[in-house]
Parts: sequence; C-alpha cells; structure tokens
Amino acid sequence: MIFSKRLKEIRDGFEPAFWVANVSEIFERLAYYGAFSSLANYLHESLNIPVEQTGSLTGLFGGMVWFLAILGGAVADRLGFRRALSAAYLILACAYFLLGSLGAAWMAPVRNAVPLLWLVAFVLVLPALGISMVKPSVVGTTARASRENVRSIGYSIYYTLVNIGGAAGPYIASWAHRHLGVENVFRVSALSVLLMFFAVLLFFKEPRRSGEMQTGSLAETARNLFTVMTNPRFMLFLLIFSGYWIVFWQQYIVLPIYIHAYIDPHADVELILITDAATVICLQFLATYLTQKIPAFRAITIGTLITALGWLIVASHPTVWGVVLSIFVVALGEIVLSPRYYEYVSRLAPPGQQGTYMGFAFVPIGIGSLVGGWLGGRLMHHYGEVVQRPAQVWWAITGIGIGTTLLLWLYHFVVKTDLAE
Repeated sequence: MIFSKRLKEIRDGFEPAFWVANVSEIFERLAYYGAFSSLANYLHESLNIPVEQTGSLTGLFGGMVWFLAILGGAVADRLGFRRALSAAYLILACAYFLLGSLGAAWMAPVRNAVPLLWLVAFVLVLPALGISMVKPSVVGTTARASRENVRSIGYSIYYTLVNIGGAAGPYIASWAHRHLGVENVFRVSALSVLLMFFAVLLFFKEPRRSGEMQTGSLAETARNLFTVMTNPRFMLFLLIFSGYWIVFWQQYIVLPIYIHAYIDPHADVELILITDAATVICLQFLATYLTQKIPAFRAITIGTLITALGWLIVASHPTVWGVVLSIFVVALGEIVLSPRYYEYVSRLAPPGQQGTYMGFAFVPIGIGSLVGGWLGGRLMHHYGEVVQRPAQVWWAITGIGIGTTLLLWLYHFVVKTDLAE
C-alpha cells in the first residue's frame, strides 16, 4: 500500500514540462559526448591538426561550457525556459553541423579566408553557448515542475538520464563513425539536438513559478563573482581541485590519439569511451552507500587518488583492455568523490550564498579541461613524437593526480576542513 501510494505521488508529482526537459537532456548529452568522443581523432586525423593544438582545441570544447554556465542561468531566467531551451538547441544543431563540415568542399572559401586553427576554435566555442543555457533550464524546470514531495526523486531522475545520454553518445558515435564516416558523427549530434528544438516548441509548456526568488541579473552575478573571489579559502580549494579534472579529462583529450597511434589504429575509440558513463550508471548508488560514512573531504581526496592511479594500468599494459580497465578505475574515483564534492561545497558556502557557491563549483571542471587540453597535447607531442616513450604521458598525468591528492591533504590540515563536514 505504501509503495502504490508513493508510485502515485511520483506519477502525479511532475508536470509534463519535467519529462520534456529531462528527456531532451538525454539527447543533448548524447550529442555532446558523441561529439566529444570523436573530436580528438577527427581534428588530428581528418583535419591534420598537430597533436599539441589538437589537445588545446579539445580542451577548449570541454572547458568553455562550464565557464559560460555561470551566466547561462541568468540568461535562461530572463528568456524563460521554453525560449532558452529552443534557442539553445538551435544553436547546438548549427554548431555541431558546422563542426562536422569543417573539411567539406563548401567550407573551402571560409578555410581559405580564415586560419584553420582560429576557425576550428570559433566553431568549438559555439556548443558552449547552447549548453550553458540547457543545463540551468533543465535543472530549473526540474525544480519548478516537481512537487515538493518528489523533488529529490526528480533530481535523481535528471542525474540518471544525464548518464544514460553520456553512455549512449559514444555508442551512437561509434556506429556513425563506422558506417557514415567520422564527420557524420557531428551531423548525427546536430540532428539529435535539432529534434529537441522541435520537441520543445511543440510539447514544452513553461512551468509555473511558485514564488521562488528570481535569478540574479548579470550585474548581480558579477558582484557574486567578486564575493566568491574574495574568499581565499574557497578559491584555493577550487584551484587545487582543478588538478583532478586535468587528470580526468585526458580520456577525451589525449587517450583517443594515444589509442590510434600507439595501441591499435583500428580500435573503436568511441565504444571504448562508453566505459566511464556505464560504470557511473551501474555503480554510483553502491559507491555512495559504501562511502556514506566517510567525511566528504576525505572522500574527495580518496577519489582523486583512485582516478590518478587508474592511468598507470594503460601505462604498464598498453592494450585495448588495459585502456578499458584504466577508464573503469578512473570512473571509480569519479563516483567516490562527485556527490561528496557538491556536498562539501554546499557546506563550505556561507549562509545564504549556497546558490552562488554551487554555480562556481563547476569552475574546476572548466579549468581542468582548458589546462588539461593544453598540457595533454604537449605531453603527447613530447613523449610520443619527440622522445618516443608515449607511456610516459600516463606517468606524468598520474603524477599530477598524486600531486593534487597531496595538496588536498595539506589543505585539509591547514584550513581544518573537518569544520565543514
């Protein structure tokens, strides 16, 4: 009887807008991770961009999303979620189509007029403009279109669907790469989000406002930025934790190039990269249950170390299965620390500033991608192409992760993180 009552609460507790927004998020993540999984080899092998520049450009694609998300929420609030989502999906469709068309004949006049690196950089930034509005719109819809008694379940549904999209993206990219060509991976991503553009226009109804406070204006967001930046404890933590994401993002930045260049030129990279999202889907709840009694900051430190050590497997066993096992261990570190990281940040924030602090919790992800792209490309060039010892890349990446772990340990004792537990 209790179960049937709860099931009825879930069935009646969400407005249709909740399901439209969250299902659209599956396709947005499918498009993003499908494109991301093919991007490095597409830039390096199809567009003949050197390894160093490929790393920086791939990091740019992954990094800009998280910086623009700080302002995306304010923009989405002013446009309304329906207009913000439809505009975002249209921008994304155009961006992914252009990305897949960079080598097309009809783009030749543009390529001749603009240096290729600048053209690619411009096109790679465009998806960030769309995604930065999708995320706050979907999360905001989840809040507004859920009754209070099922809101926590709503966020669990959102997180699950995000990971389903993250797993489906590389799988669809693998199929498209094998049957249609790598450039059509990005056109499939474009089609995916274009369908969501029409779905939002046809089926999404702006969720009601229930008296919640309005998102701050752009000027208020800028003032909040200053407030956060004048908190040295928080800023130091974000800077240190960026080291984790430098290590994590290498699975999309240099690992695809490493696999094709030094393990198997015919390996299905996109299929291999499903490992991370599949691990999260299968083991997140179990990992959360097993680590729930570990203090949040300690879980962050442990997860950082696990992810760092994961890359030693492919360093010592450069095979396809060695890569899969490395990504699996990297993902274990991710699921140990991710929920506890957001818990820690929420506790670290002063009263009344949780929203602002949670917005800036994404900054290390962006820093890690940008710096990780620049660094990963140079490590791959030096150890792979210059000194011919490509496995050293992963020893260097592991070293960064261990260094980050040590800095987190030192931070713990200096600022007394136990006070925030």
